[in-house]
Amino acid sequence: MEVHRVLGCGFTEPVYQEALEKELLLNNIPYEREKELKIDYKGSTLTKTFRADFICYDKIILELKAVSQFTEEHYAQIYSYLKASNMKLGILINFGKANLEYFRIPASNKWQHQKQFE
Repeated sequence: MEVHRVLGCGFTEPVYQEALEKELLLNNIPYEREKELKIDYKGSTLTKTFRADFICYDKIILELKAVSQFTEEHYAQIYSYLKASNMKLGILINFGKANLEYFRIPASNKWQHQKQFE
């Protein structure tokens, strides 16, 4: 919230990533930025990986966006990250609107957000 309060909307996602990283450091929140995560497919590890914007406390995925509104693809992306990483919680954050928009997304509630797009 502090990043959005200071910067407002209108910047690109990398600007918000850098500012959020500074805020995490200031608040002593353990994190890894753009952590590479492996994908398991039928018992073997794929060579292709994905990078989560931030992993906090080794168990929460933060996915940042700077868009006019979330789409079904944004939710699908974070659910895929949760499934591939076996993490239980993701937070989808949108800095692209006048008011900060964020959703706490438990891995177990995959279909809850899909109803918005039907």
